[in-house]
Amino acid sequence: MSTERLLYENEVLELDNIVMTFGGLRAIDGVSMHIDKGEIAALIGPNGAGKTTIFNCITGVYKPTEGKIKIRSRSGAVEEIHGLKPNVINQKGLARTFQNIRLFNNMSVLENVMIGRHNSLKAGVLKAIVRDKATKEEEQRVIEESYEILKKLKLDPYTNEMAKNLPYGEQRRLEIARALATDPFLLLLDEPVAGMNAQETRDLEETIDIIRDKEHITILLIEHDMSLVMEVSERIYVLDYGRLIAEGTPKEIKHNPDVIRAYLGE
Repeated sequence: MSTERLLYENEVLELDNIVMTFGGLRAIDGVSMHIDKGEIAALIGPNGAGKTTIFNCITGVYKPTEGKIKIRSRSGAVEEIHGLKPNVINQKGLARTFQNIRLFNNMSVLENVMIGRHNSLKAGVLKAIVRDKATKEEEQRVIEESYEILKKLKLDPYTNEMAKNLPYGEQRRLEIARALATDPFLLLLDEPVAGMNAQETRDLEETIDIIRDKEHITILLIEHDMSLVMEVSERIYVLDYGRLIAEGTPKEIKHNPDVIRAYLGE
Protein backbone atom coordinates (compact mmCIF):
# COMPACT_ATOMS: atom_id res chain seq x y z
CA MET A 1 0.00 0.00 0.00
CA SER A 2 1.45 3.38 -1.06
CA THR A 3 1.73 6.22 1.43
CA GLU A 4 0.89 9.74 0.33
CA ARG A 5 3.90 12.01 0.56
CA LEU A 6 3.52 15.33 2.37
CA LEU A 7 4.99 18.56 1.03
CA TYR A 8 7.96 19.74 3.02
CA GLU A 9 7.89 23.37 4.12
CA ASN A 10 10.43 24.48 1.48
CA GLU A 11 8.62 22.81 -1.43
CA VAL A 12 6.30 24.77 -3.74
CA LEU A 13 5.36 22.01 -6.20
CA GLU A 14 4.98 18.25 -6.00
CA LEU A 15 4.01 15.68 -8.60
CA ASP A 16 2.98 12.41 -6.97
CA ASN A 17 2.96 9.36 -9.26
CA ILE A 18 1.57 11.20 -12.30
CA VAL A 19 0.24 9.06 -15.15
CA MET A 20 -1.04 10.47 -18.43
CA THR A 21 -2.51 8.21 -21.08
CA PHE A 22 -3.76 9.03 -24.57
CA GLY A 23 -5.86 6.13 -25.82
CA GLY A 24 -3.67 3.12 -25.15
CA LEU A 25 -0.43 5.12 -25.01
CA ARG A 26 1.04 5.90 -21.59
CA ALA A 27 2.85 9.17 -22.28
CA ILE A 28 3.73 9.76 -18.60
CA ASP A 29 4.32 6.70 -16.47
CA GLY A 30 4.32 7.25 -12.72
CA VAL A 31 6.44 10.42 -12.47
CA SER A 32 7.09 11.89 -9.03
CA MET A 33 9.12 15.04 -8.51
CA HIS A 34 9.22 18.17 -6.37
CA ILE A 35 10.50 21.73 -6.72
CA ASP A 36 11.89 23.72 -3.80
CA LYS A 37 11.16 27.37 -3.17
CA GLY A 38 13.72 29.65 -4.79
CA GLU A 39 15.49 27.06 -6.92
CA ILE A 40 15.98 26.72 -10.66
CA ALA A 41 15.18 23.18 -11.69
CA ALA A 42 15.29 21.64 -15.15
CA LEU A 43 13.33 18.85 -16.81
CA ILE A 44 15.30 17.29 -19.66
CA GLY A 45 15.13 14.27 -21.91
CA PRO A 46 15.16 13.21 -25.57
CA ASN A 47 12.45 14.41 -27.96
CA GLY A 48 9.14 12.73 -27.19
CA ALA A 49 10.12 11.89 -23.62
CA GLY A 50 7.01 13.60 -22.21
CA LYS A 51 8.43 16.87 -20.89
CA THR A 52 5.82 19.22 -22.34
CA THR A 53 3.08 16.74 -21.37
CA ILE A 54 4.18 17.16 -17.76
CA PHE A 55 4.04 20.95 -18.13
CA ASN A 56 0.55 20.59 -19.58
CA CYS A 57 -0.52 18.50 -16.58
CA ILE A 58 0.91 21.02 -14.12
CA THR A 59 -0.75 24.01 -15.80
CA GLY A 60 -4.16 22.44 -16.37
CA VAL A 61 -4.03 21.87 -20.13
CA TYR A 62 -4.35 18.13 -19.36
CA LYS A 63 -5.93 16.42 -16.37
CA PRO A 64 -3.63 13.56 -15.31
CA THR A 65 -5.12 10.09 -15.71
CA GLU A 66 -3.70 9.18 -12.29
CA GLY A 67 -1.74 10.88 -9.53
CA LYS A 68 -1.79 14.20 -7.69
CA ILE A 69 -0.24 17.61 -8.22
CA LYS A 70 0.12 19.88 -5.20
CA ILE A 71 1.39 23.40 -4.63
CA ARG A 72 2.25 25.39 -1.55
CA SER A 73 0.82 28.85 -2.11
CA ARG A 74 2.33 32.10 -0.87
CA SER A 75 0.09 31.86 2.19
CA GLY A 76 1.66 28.50 3.03
CA ALA A 77 -1.48 26.50 2.28
CA VAL A 78 -1.11 23.20 0.43
CA GLU A 79 -3.57 22.78 -2.44
CA GLU A 80 -4.23 20.08 -5.01
CA ILE A 81 -4.41 21.58 -8.49
CA HIS A 82 -4.70 18.58 -10.84
CA GLY A 83 -7.88 18.88 -12.86
CA LEU A 84 -8.28 22.63 -12.35
CA LYS A 85 -8.67 24.88 -15.38
CA PRO A 86 -5.56 26.70 -16.66
CA ASN A 87 -6.85 30.17 -15.72
CA VAL A 88 -7.56 29.02 -12.15
CA ILE A 89 -4.07 27.52 -11.82
CA ASN A 90 -2.62 30.75 -13.19
CA GLN A 91 -4.53 32.77 -10.60
CA LYS A 92 -3.04 30.55 -7.90
CA GLY A 93 0.47 31.66 -8.88
CA LEU A 94 1.75 29.40 -11.69
CA ALA A 95 2.68 30.89 -15.06
CA ARG A 96 4.27 29.40 -18.16
CA THR A 97 5.71 30.09 -21.58
CA PHE A 98 5.47 27.82 -24.61
CA GLN A 99 7.82 26.23 -27.14
CA ASN A 100 6.24 28.33 -29.87
CA ILE A 101 6.03 32.05 -29.15
CA ARG A 102 2.43 33.12 -28.51
CA LEU A 103 2.45 36.90 -28.55
CA PHE A 104 -0.24 39.29 -29.74
CA ASN A 105 1.79 40.38 -32.74
CA ASN A 106 -0.30 43.41 -33.70
CA MET A 107 -0.29 44.86 -30.21
CA SER A 108 2.49 46.86 -28.62
CA VAL A 109 5.07 45.41 -26.28
CA LEU A 110 3.47 47.27 -23.36
CA GLU A 111 -0.02 46.05 -24.29
CA ASN A 112 1.19 42.44 -24.39
CA VAL A 113 2.39 42.74 -20.80
CA MET A 114 -0.76 44.60 -19.72
CA ILE A 115 -2.84 41.63 -20.87
CA GLY A 116 -0.95 39.53 -18.34
CA ARG A 117 -2.19 41.82 -15.58
CA HIS A 118 -5.87 41.07 -16.27
CA ASN A 119 -6.09 38.73 -13.26
CA SER A 120 -5.49 41.69 -10.95
CA LEU A 121 -8.25 43.88 -12.39
CA LYS A 122 -11.33 44.55 -10.27
CA ALA A 123 -13.39 46.66 -12.66
CA GLY A 124 -16.37 44.87 -14.21
CA VAL A 125 -17.85 45.35 -17.67
CA LEU A 126 -20.10 48.23 -16.60
CA LYS A 127 -17.25 50.15 -14.96
CA ALA A 128 -15.07 49.57 -18.02
CA ILE A 129 -17.78 51.20 -20.16
CA VAL A 130 -18.51 54.08 -17.79
CA ARG A 131 -14.81 54.55 -16.95
CA ASP A 132 -15.27 56.05 -13.52
CA LYS A 133 -12.38 57.43 -11.45
CA ALA A 134 -11.55 54.08 -9.84
CA THR A 135 -11.40 52.37 -13.23
CA LYS A 136 -9.09 55.01 -14.67
CA GLU A 137 -6.80 54.75 -11.64
CA GLU A 138 -6.72 50.97 -12.01
CA GLU A 139 -5.81 51.27 -15.68
CA GLN A 140 -2.98 53.66 -14.83
CA ARG A 141 -1.70 51.25 -12.19
CA VAL A 142 -1.65 48.40 -14.73
CA ILE A 143 0.30 50.57 -17.20
CA GLU A 144 2.87 51.51 -14.56
CA GLU A 145 3.27 47.94 -13.28
CA SER A 146 3.62 46.58 -16.82
CA TYR A 147 6.25 49.17 -17.66
CA GLU A 148 8.23 48.24 -14.54
CA ILE A 149 8.30 44.61 -15.68
CA LEU A 150 9.63 45.71 -19.08
CA LYS A 151 12.37 47.71 -17.34
CA LYS A 152 13.40 44.75 -15.20
CA LEU A 153 13.79 42.58 -18.29
CA LYS A 154 15.47 45.41 -20.25
CA LEU A 155 12.64 45.58 -22.76
CA ASP A 156 11.60 49.16 -22.01
CA PRO A 157 13.28 50.57 -25.18
CA TYR A 158 10.65 48.59 -27.13
CA THR A 159 7.66 49.73 -25.05
CA ASN A 160 5.60 51.13 -27.93
CA GLU A 161 6.94 48.84 -30.64
CA MET A 162 4.65 46.24 -32.21
CA ALA A 163 5.49 42.82 -30.80
CA LYS A 164 5.93 41.35 -34.29
CA ASN A 165 8.75 43.83 -35.01
CA LEU A 166 10.96 42.71 -32.12
CA PRO A 167 14.07 40.61 -32.77
CA TYR A 168 13.53 36.95 -31.99
CA GLY A 169 15.38 36.97 -28.67
CA GLU A 170 13.38 39.96 -27.43
CA GLN A 171 10.14 38.25 -28.45
CA ARG A 172 11.12 35.33 -26.22
CA ARG A 173 11.81 37.68 -23.32
CA LEU A 174 8.53 39.51 -23.94
CA GLU A 175 6.66 36.25 -23.55
CA ILE A 176 8.42 35.78 -20.21
CA ALA A 177 7.54 39.37 -19.23
CA ARG A 178 3.87 38.69 -19.96
CA ALA A 179 4.01 35.55 -17.79
CA LEU A 180 5.60 37.58 -14.98
CA ALA A 181 2.75 40.07 -15.23
CA THR A 182 0.42 37.45 -13.75
CA ASP A 183 2.48 37.68 -10.52
CA PRO A 184 3.55 34.03 -10.23
CA PHE A 185 5.56 32.36 -7.50
CA LEU A 186 6.45 29.53 -9.89
CA LEU A 187 7.42 30.12 -13.54
CA LEU A 188 7.54 27.26 -16.04
CA LEU A 189 9.67 27.92 -19.12
CA ASP A 190 9.24 25.55 -22.08
CA GLU A 191 12.42 25.63 -24.18
CA PRO A 192 13.10 29.34 -23.57
CA VAL A 193 16.23 29.51 -25.76
CA ALA A 194 14.94 27.45 -28.69
CA GLY A 195 16.10 29.07 -31.92
CA MET A 196 18.33 31.62 -30.22
CA ASN A 197 21.89 32.47 -31.17
CA ALA A 198 24.74 32.43 -28.63
CA GLN A 199 24.33 36.08 -27.56
CA GLU A 200 20.56 35.78 -27.21
CA THR A 201 21.07 32.66 -25.10
CA ARG A 202 23.46 34.52 -22.79
CA ASP A 203 20.96 37.36 -22.46
CA LEU A 204 18.19 34.90 -21.59
CA GLU A 205 20.42 33.21 -19.02
CA GLU A 206 20.86 36.61 -17.37
CA THR A 207 17.08 37.11 -17.45
CA ILE A 208 16.53 33.79 -15.68
CA ASP A 209 18.97 34.78 -12.95
CA ILE A 210 17.20 38.14 -12.52
CA ILE A 211 13.82 36.44 -12.17
CA ARG A 212 15.05 34.08 -9.47
CA ASP A 213 17.50 36.29 -7.58
CA LYS A 214 15.74 39.69 -7.72
CA GLU A 215 12.08 38.73 -8.17
CA HIS A 216 12.36 35.65 -5.91
CA ILE A 217 10.40 33.45 -8.31
CA THR A 218 11.02 29.70 -8.47
CA ILE A 219 11.73 28.37 -11.97
CA LEU A 220 11.18 25.02 -13.67
CA LEU A 221 12.42 24.84 -17.23
CA ILE A 222 12.45 22.42 -20.15
CA GLU A 223 15.48 22.89 -22.34
CA HIS A 224 17.59 21.05 -24.93
CA ASP A 225 20.53 23.44 -24.61
CA MET A 226 22.59 21.43 -22.13
CA SER A 227 25.15 24.18 -21.57
CA LEU A 228 22.35 26.45 -20.32
CA VAL A 229 20.81 23.68 -18.21
CA MET A 230 24.13 22.86 -16.57
CA GLU A 231 24.89 26.53 -15.96
CA VAL A 232 21.64 27.70 -14.34
CA SER A 233 20.08 24.60 -12.77
CA GLU A 234 20.51 23.39 -9.22
CA ARG A 235 18.46 20.24 -9.72
CA ILE A 236 17.79 18.29 -12.90
CA TYR A 237 15.12 15.67 -13.60
CA VAL A 238 15.57 13.39 -16.62
CA LEU A 239 12.68 11.78 -18.50
CA ASP A 240 12.86 8.98 -21.05
CA TYR A 241 9.77 7.42 -22.66
CA GLY A 242 7.56 9.00 -19.98
CA ARG A 243 9.55 7.60 -17.06
CA LEU A 244 11.82 9.47 -14.67
CA ILE A 245 15.25 7.86 -15.01
CA ALA A 246 17.42 10.25 -12.98
CA GLU A 247 17.42 13.17 -10.57
CA GLY A 248 20.37 15.10 -9.23
CA THR A 249 22.75 18.01 -9.47
CA PRO A 250 24.19 18.99 -12.87
CA LYS A 251 27.43 17.17 -12.01
CA GLU A 252 25.58 14.01 -11.02
CA ILE A 253 23.40 14.06 -14.13
CA LYS A 254 26.34 14.70 -16.45
CA HIS A 255 28.00 11.46 -15.37
CA ASN A 256 24.87 9.31 -14.90
CA PRO A 257 25.12 6.24 -17.18
CA ASP A 258 21.32 5.99 -17.60
CA VAL A 259 21.20 9.58 -18.84
CA ILE A 260 24.10 8.99 -21.23
CA ARG A 261 22.34 5.92 -22.67
CA ALA A 262 19.05 7.81 -23.07
CA TYR A 263 20.74 10.56 -25.08
CA LEU A 264 23.37 8.60 -26.96
CA GLY A 265 21.92 5.08 -27.12
CA GLU A 266 23.68 1.86 -26.20
